[in-house]
Amino acid sequence: MMIDKVNYVTPLNNLQSTKRSGSVENTQRMSDEISVSEEAKAMAEALYMNKVAEETPDVRTELVEQIKLKIQDPNYLSEATIAATADKILSAYGL
Repeated sequence: MMIDKVNYVTPLNNLQSTKRSGSVENTQRMSDEISVSEEAKAMAEALYMNKVAEETPDVRTELVEQIKLKIQDPNYLSEATIAATADKILSAYGL
């Protein structure tokens, strides 16, 4: 048995009746754009700062070692050094 037509339409007629688009000039070139909200930018910055904070050690051992060496020097712990340190601590607290 041979089937010539499906619902009285031949597939060849369908292909012949379709029209091809005119030319490339008729198509418009579109570019993609994204928009990032200020809230998303703030969240991204907070995430980055959190990551940096997690990767940064709590104690800077090289600085601690330098200070230990300075304190061991008897000439370093003078009245002027102690007063300057106290002034820096008080100014850090706004006093």
